[in-house]
Amino acid sequence: MLLRDGGTARIRPIVPADAQRLVDFYAQVSDESKYFRFFAPYPRLSDKDVRRFTHHDYVNRVALAVVVRDRFIATVRYDRIDETGRPCATGTDAEVAFLVQDAHQGRGVASVLLEHIAAVAQERGIRRFVAEVLPENRRMTKVFTDAGYVQKRSFADGVVHLEFDLEPTAASLAVMRAREHRAEARSVQRLLTPRSVAVIGVSRDEHSVGRTLLRSVLASGYAGPVYAVNSRAPGGTELEGVPLHRSVAELTGPVDLALVAVPDEVVPGVVAECGAHGVQGLVVVTAGYAETGAAGRDRQRALVRQARAAGMRVIGPNAFGLLTTSPEHPLNASLAPRLPQTGPFGIFCQSGAIGVALLEAAHQRGLGVSSFASVGNRADVSGNDLLQYWEEDPATEVVLLYLESFGNPRKFTRIARRLATAKPVVVVKGARHTGSLPPGHAVPPATSRLSDATVDTLFQQAGVIRVATITELLDTGELLAGQPLPAGPRVAVVGNSDSLGLLTYDSCLSAGLRPHPPVDLTTAATGEHFRVALETALSDGSVDAVIAVAIPPIASPSLALREELMLAADDPALGEGLLHAADSARRVGKPLLLIHLALGELSGVLRAAKQPVPAYPAPERAVRALAHAVRYGTWRRLAETAEQTARVPEFDRIDAPAARALVEAALATSTAAASRPSPTTTLAGGSPRLRPGGPPSRRTFRSQPGGARFTLPDEQTAELLGQYGIDVLRALPAVTEEEAVRAADRLGYPVALKATATHLRHRPDLGGVRLELTDEDGLRRAHRELSELLGGAARAELVVQRMAARGVDTVISATVDPAVGAILAFGLAGAPAELLGDVAHRLIPATDQDVAGLVREVRAAPLLFGWRGAAPVDTAALEEVLLRVSQLVDDLPEVASVELEPVVVAPHGLAVLGAAVRVAPLPSRTDLGPRSMSTL
Repeated sequence: MLLRDGGTARIRPIVPADAQRLVDFYAQVSDESKYFRFFAPYPRLSDKDVRRFTHHDYVNRVALAVVVRDRFIATVRYDRIDETGRPCATGTDAEVAFLVQDAHQGRGVASVLLEHIAAVAQERGIRRFVAEVLPENRRMTKVFTDAGYVQKRSFADGVVHLEFDLEPTAASLAVMRAREHRAEARSVQRLLTPRSVAVIGVSRDEHSVGRTLLRSVLASGYAGPVYAVNSRAPGGTELEGVPLHRSVAELTGPVDLALVAVPDEVVPGVVAECGAHGVQGLVVVTAGYAETGAAGRDRQRALVRQARAAGMRVIGPNAFGLLTTSPEHPLNASLAPRLPQTGPFGIFCQSGAIGVALLEAAHQRGLGVSSFASVGNRADVSGNDLLQYWEEDPATEVVLLYLESFGNPRKFTRIARRLATAKPVVVVKGARHTGSLPPGHAVPPATSRLSDATVDTLFQQAGVIRVATITELLDTGELLAGQPLPAGPRVAVVGNSDSLGLLTYDSCLSAGLRPHPPVDLTTAATGEHFRVALETALSDGSVDAVIAVAIPPIASPSLALREELMLAADDPALGEGLLHAADSARRVGKPLLLIHLALGELSGVLRAAKQPVPAYPAPERAVRALAHAVRYGTWRRLAETAEQTARVPEFDRIDAPAARALVEAALATSTAAASRPSPTTTLAGGSPRLRPGGPPSRRTFRSQPGGARFTLPDEQTAELLGQYGIDVLRALPAVTEEEAVRAADRLGYPVALKATATHLRHRPDLGGVRLELTDEDGLRRAHRELSELLGGAARAELVVQRMAARGVDTVISATVDPAVGAILAFGLAGAPAELLGDVAHRLIPATDQDVAGLVREVRAAPLLFGWRGAAPVDTAALEEVLLRVSQLVDDLPEVASVELEPVVVAPHGLAVLGAAVRVAPLPSRTDLGPRSMSTL
C-alpha cells in the first residue's frame, strides 16, 4: 500500500511466526501510545499476550500488520462480539483496535489499515465495528471520524464509544479516493524533487548508460548532492568530477533517488543496498525483464516486491527516466541529451523511443515541459500516478500521454475525468490494431482484451482528447496551452490568400466545425489590414474562434511581410498585426490560430511572444487541433454543470427486489452457480484477498471470480425487463399454420410472422419476416411461404407477434466488460449500421445527459429527428428505455448483458420487439476495495 507521505509498505495477516517481530515492534512504541491502546500502563507484552496476538482463526479474530523492511510499524485487530460485548462466533459486530509506532504516526497508516480490516470483516459477515477510545487520543478519534462511515458516538466512564457500519458509503469512498490521490501525488513528487541522487553503475566508458545518466543529472543544474557508485571502482577515483563509491553502503549522506544502470543479475543486490540505506525511489533503466518473457516477468515482479517492502517506488524497469524543469528543483534523471526549457506540458510515455521523439519535437517547436516520465515496463509507477501528481502541480497546464496499454482502466477513467475538468489531457493510444500488447506490458487478462471502441468510450466520458499521431498531440497541446477554449464551433477565416482560405474552410467543414465564408484581404494586405480584420472577427458575436491565414505577398519577400505583421507595439497608427490581435483574442476569450505558408520565421516569433499564437504550416493540422479544442470545451462546460444538472432519473414501475430474486433463482439452477467457489477467503499465512462485489448492494466484498454466462429463457427475459418498466411485445410460437392462426387470434391483427433463427432474427432483408398481416388468409399464405423458404427445420423457430407502430428500428444493448465495467450502447438496426460500425457508447450508470448525447451521437441520428420531411420519432421515450436498461444493469451486477433488438421508435411511443438477457455469477471488482498497489 501507499502511505500519505508517498512511501510504501506491505500489509499482511499476523501469523504465529511473527512473535519476535511483534515483541520488537511493541518495544519501539512509546508509553503514551501503549496507554492509549490498553487504557493502562502496559510496558511489555507477556508470553500469553504474544500468543494471543499472533494466533487467530482468521474468521472471528483477525489481526493485520503493516510491514516495512520486514519490521512491523503498525497493527490492527478485530474480535467478533455479541450484543453484550463478549467474544462470539455468530455476531455481526466486532471490536477493533489499532497500534501505530510513534515514528510512523501521521503517515496515514491507521487509515489504510481501517479500510483493509473493514474489508476483511465484511467478507466474514461482520457489519459493524465498535471501538473504545480515550478522549485525549485525538489522532485515533480523527481516524474513525474522518473515515466517512455512518457512525454513532457516545461518552461514558471517561471513554469515547464509537460505532460505525462497514457498508461503504459515497462519503467513505470519497474519503478513500482523496487519500489515494494525495498519497500517489506525493509519491511522484518525492521522485521528482529528491534531496540527493545516486547513480549506480557509472563506468569509465563515456558512452555507457550509467555515465550518460550521471552527465544528465549534473548538466541539468541539479542542486543537491550527487553520488556515483561502481562496485569495481578503485579508491579515490572520480568521474565527471564526482567521487566514485564501491557501494551504496559507503555513502555518507542520505539518498532519496537512485538511478540503477547495472546488469539485471546485479539489480537485486543493489535494491537491497538501497533499501537498507533508506532510499525513497528507484529509476531502473536496466532491461531484461518482462519484455523478455515469462522468466523476465518473474524477475520484474520480484524487483517490485523487494523495492516496495523497503518503502521504495520504482520507475521502470527498462525505463528511459524522468525529469523536471522546476526552477527550484531542476533534474534530468533520464537518458535525454538535454533538459527541456520550462513550460506547461506534463508528458508521460510508455516508450523510450516515443519519449525521445516527443522531447525533440517539443524542443524544435520551442515548447516547454514541466515534467516528463518514460517508465518502460511500468511495473510500479504508472500513468495514473503521474496524473494524480499533475492535478496538483501548478506548473503543469496540459497533460500529454503516449499509452500502449492500461493497468487499471477504471481508475484511469476516474482520475482522468477529475483532472480533465481543470486541465486538458491529450492522448495518443498506440497498439490500437495489433491485438496483442507490446513486450513487457503486464496487465490483467481482461484489460489486455480491451477493444478500441471501448477505449474510445473511456476517453470520451473522461473528457480525454484522443489524437492519432505525435504531431497532432503537440499541435493540440500547443493550442490548448496558449489559447482560451472556444465557446462553440463557429469559425472565422481571415487572410491574404483566397486559396488557402478556401482550403481552411473545407477542412473546417470536414472536421465538423461551422466556418464563416473566408475573408480575403488579398496579397497586398499589411499588418494593419490584418489587425483590423482580425479584431473585427474577434468582436463578432457569431464567431467562437478565428483562424488567420498568411502567405508571402507576391510583390515582396517574406521578411518584409513579417515586418509588416510584427510592427512595433507602441505604434498606435499601424497597430501590431497578429500580436495585437492576439491580445484582443485573449481579452475576449477566443482562440486565435495562424496557418502560414513559406513563413517559417513567423511561427517562431509568434510562439515567443507574450501572448503566443500557435502557428501551423498546413490547414488540416490547425483545424484538427481546433476541432479537438471545441469538443473538449463542450465536454468541460457540461462537466462543470453535471453535478447540478445531470441526473439518473427515478422511474416508476421498477421492482428491484423482484428482479434480484428472479436473477438469483436463475443462477441457483444454472450449472455456473453449481461450480461457484465459496466466498470465504483464507487469510492464514498470506495476504488478504479483498475483492468487492455483489448482492444486495454491489458493495459487499467477495473473492469469487465471475462464472460462465447463460441466456435467460424468453419468458424470464420478458419478466425481468418488465420489472424495470421495459415491455417486450409478446411473441407466440407458430410451428404450424393452425398454431399461427390461434396465436394471431389471441394477439389481435395486424400481426407479423418471423423466424427467430440467429442469422434471420429481425432481418427482413433476408426474407425471414412478413409484416402487416391483417387477416387469416394472409397469415396462412405467409406461413406457407416462409416454411418453403426456410425448410422444415426452421419452422420450429417461427413466431407470431402483434404489429408495432411504424417508426425507426434501433438497437439498445448493455454489456459488462471485466476491465471497465458496464457499457451502454445505442445504434440504428440493420446491415448498413452494422457494416459502418455506427454505434455510440456510454459507461453505466448513465445520466440523462449521457443518453441524450448517446442518441444524437450516431451518424444516422437525423433519421430520428425528421430527416427529409419525415415525422420526428419519440426520442424522449427512447431515452427513458436507455436509462431503464442502465439502471437494471447497475442494480444487478449479475446481469452480464442485455440486448433489445429491434426497438421500433414511432412518433408517439416505442415497441421492443426482441430481447435477450444473459446472466452470470457475480464478477470480481478490484476498484471498490481498500487502497492497495497493483501487483502485476
